[in-house]
This record gives sequence, C-alpha cells and structure tokens, in this order.
Amino acid sequence: MSEDINLVDDESHINTAMSEDINLVDDESHINSLWRFAMLDESKFDLQLQLWALQIPRELCKRVGSILNGYLLDRARIKPITEDPSCEKDRLVILSERIQSPDLSGIPVEKLDDLKTLCKIEVVPYSLKLGYSYWGADHILKQILPHGVEDVIGRVIYDKNQPRIKTVVNKVGTITNEFRVPKFEVLAGTDDMVTEVKQYGATFKLDYGLVYWNSRLEHEHIRLVSLFQAGEVICDMFAGIGPFAIPAAQKGCSVYANDLNPDSVRFLKLNSEVNKVEDCVYSYNMDARAFMIHLVNVPVPDTRSRFDETSLKACQQLNMTNEEPKSNGSLSVEVERLSDDPSSIHGPDDSCKIADTAAKRRSEDQDEQSGVGNVVNGTSLSRGKGGRHKRMRSVNVSNTKTWEHFDHVIMNLPASALEFLDVFKGLLRREYWKGPLPWIHCYCFIRSSESMESILAGAEATLGARIENPVFHKVRDVAPNKEMFCLSFKLPAESCFKDDLKDNANSIHTQVEEAATR
Repeated sequence: MSEDINLVDDESHINTAMSEDINLVDDESHINSLWRFAMLDESKFDLQLQLWALQIPRELCKRVGSILNGYLLDRARIKPITEDPSCEKDRLVILSERIQSPDLSGIPVEKLDDLKTLCKIEVVPYSLKLGYSYWGADHILKQILPHGVEDVIGRVIYDKNQPRIKTVVNKVGTITNEFRVPKFEVLAGTDDMVTEVKQYGATFKLDYGLVYWNSRLEHEHIRLVSLFQAGEVICDMFAGIGPFAIPAAQKGCSVYANDLNPDSVRFLKLNSEVNKVEDCVYSYNMDARAFMIHLVNVPVPDTRSRFDETSLKACQQLNMTNEEPKSNGSLSVEVERLSDDPSSIHGPDDSCKIADTAAKRRSEDQDEQSGVGNVVNGTSLSRGKGGRHKRMRSVNVSNTKTWEHFDHVIMNLPASALEFLDVFKGLLRREYWKGPLPWIHCYCFIRSSESMESILAGAEATLGARIENPVFHKVRDVAPNKEMFCLSFKLPAESCFKDDLKDNANSIHTQVEEAATR
C-alpha cells in the first residue's frame, strides 16, 4: 500500500490504496471493513441499557450491597451504587441486567426478605448509556476489523520473529476444565505447544496444551519466595509445574509440592531435575485437601489410629506419588527472614522491606524442638547479576516431620483457593506440633462488587476463626472489574488444633472420609 495511506482524507486515497494491494482486498466485505476503519463513526458503538434500580437511604448502601452480592450490575468501570438525582439523602442500587421485571422475581425470596427488614423497597427504572469512550480497544477493533484478521496478525508476527519463535497461538474461550488449562488455537508456525521458560535463574519446561502457566506472575513468584528462609518447610497445595516450588528449593527450603493435574506433576519432577533441586522437592499428585491431611499423619505403625489408616488409604486411591530426598553434605546460606510482623510480607519492592541476614554455620545436630525445620548448612548462597540467586550445589535437606512443623502454605488457585481453607479446621494435633504456626498465602480474585473486607469475612467463616493482622498484597489487574490478590496470615490456633475444637463435625476425620469417597 502507498506510504501516503497514513493520511486518509478522501475516497480517492482509499480506492488507490485498495487497487495497489488487490491481494489483500478482494471482496466487498473487506472494502466495507476498510471504510469503517477509515471513517470511524463513534455513535455506532452506543449501547442503551434499560435497567432497574432500588432507591434506598444512603446509610444502608453497604448492607444492601452485601445482601445483593451477585445481583448487582456487573460492568467494568461502572459502580453499581450511584447518587439519586431526585434526592440527596438517597442512593440508587443498580440491579443486574438479568433482573428484567420490577417485581424482582430474579432475586431469591430470602434476600428480598432481608431487604424488607432494612427499609422499604422502591424499584425505579434506570437508563444507562455506554458510548465509544466506555469500550476498550479490543471491543472496538473486533467490531471494525474483518473476520479472520487474527490469522494475518499471527502470520506477520511469525514471519518477523522466526527463528526466535516457532509457534504463534491465540487464547480462545474461558477456562472451564478441571485442571484450569486454557485452550489455544495455533495461528502460525508448528503445532507444538512444548516450550521452555526462564525466570529468575530457574528453567521451566512445559506444554501449554497440558498445563497452566502465566508469565505475568513472574514477579509474584519471586516476591513470595523472598519471604522464605533457607531450611524452612514449604507446602504448595496447587504447585503446577513448580513456579513457587523450584525457586524455594533453590533457596534451600524443603518443598512439598502437590497438584491434581498429573501432567503438571510430571513437568514438576522434570523441572526439579533440570534445576538440580530434586533432592529438595517432594512431588504429589493428589486432591489438595487430602494432600494436607496426608502431610500431618504420623506414620508410626504402632501408634497409628483408625483415622491415619483411613487417610493413607484415601491417599493411595488418589494416585499419590512421593519423591524421597537424598542427603548430600551441608552448606550455609543467606536467608531473608519473615518477621512475625505481618507488614513485612509485601516483598522487596514494597514499602515494608524484609531484613536480609546471613545464617552462621550451625552444628549438624539440629534442635528438633526449635520448630523451624532443618536448616541447611555449609557453603554460602550468593546472588548473581541482577540480584538473582545462583543455583545451590549439594543441598542437604533431611527428612522433615510435617506433622510436627511446616512454615508456609501456598494456595495459588485464585478462582477457588478460599474454599480450601476448610482443610485447616482441626488439621493439627497439639501433642505433635512444635514451634510457631505456619503462614498461609491464599490467592483470590476481588471483583468490583466485592471488597477486601468481604473476602476476609468469607475466609474467617471458612476457617471458623478470626484472622489476626491479615495482609492483602495486590498481584495484578486481571480484568477491568477483577483484581488478583494474595491474602497472607498466620494460621489461627483456635481453628487448626483438633484437640481444641468443640464441634467435631468438620474435624480431620470427617474430611478424610470425604476424601476417601471422592
């Protein structure tokens, strides 16, 4: 096409451009698409929504919003509660587009009853116009670009970047399968989804068609690992191919990593070998709840209870695989300590910093009563260029007793990790546990209709205990109306010890029975 096409101001320029590139523009639909692109009419993107709203006193906004959670307008950058132009003391609660009738028949009766106990409900019509300024670039481009343009884009990207890249893919649809693996279509190049990714000195091999991977979480992986101290015991309930487990093992931690997806566990083992930390990583292929229950079982035959036998049987049925560690000498390391002050867990790039301290050489006979785990001894772990850890050599991680102590639990399944907090109710036994209780790092999504307070309340309800000094760390923006956060807190003692629970309905025994029947 002519270089002058950058300034399209009349019909002759457009016709000239089309005639010079007849291979790309060969039918009327493509010509119309170019016309729409050149002569962009912003009014064509106007969308008028006819909705219903509740007129309520402004002081009841928070309570009404909580009751109607899931039934409010859910549009990016549109607040579901707005000012009422007819009354300064009132507010309008805009209802979901699914609510089509003023009788509010689309809302459960119990929620309507809760509203009626608060105030008189007055339903009013509400008109909302979404114009060109509201829509994102992706929406606009999908409307004006011709069908199949993604194949052309993929081909150009491939041609201009190969041989550095071998395949160009496009993510299609939403993630709905059990293992949270997205679907991709190959736009250009070879139909092979196996690749290799490098992050902070670690190498990860994976197959995008079989496992989940998100390179946008690179900084979060290293942020969380920076909170761990060498010699600590880490439990990763949703480990994937090891983005947390591998760096933690490189730092000198003993890592128990689990994933329900057998392909993820296969790549986790492979990546442990590639990064030479197979001696530090125990891999499991289990249900996440059964995994945690298995870790706290006391595997002594003469003291094993009926609960322990049931749990082990459930674990065997869930195709558990466990890689036993080897013992190879000793070394000393630099450690980044996680203080008991929860404000320290934001990471190296936040306002609250983590103090770096060097661990001195320790005797080989560790004090088992310390409750901190087996600290690795010997040579020092230094940082390479860019502050990255060099790979540790000859790491010695002896067998740890997870029923006595572990330091951190990672729950990186933001779509549903909060639901798995119930596994900690009555999980531990005071007769065996040693040292402080572990930190829980639970990832979650917070949508525009939710808040940190509501997420925390849900977590406390699932645990059955109050969470003291919780810390929310924002990970990234997932969508205009959805953010990803990491909720970190110390496991509450009143919830986790089986001995202290008055109600045994949700105890470990009940959880094991459920796992055994899955």
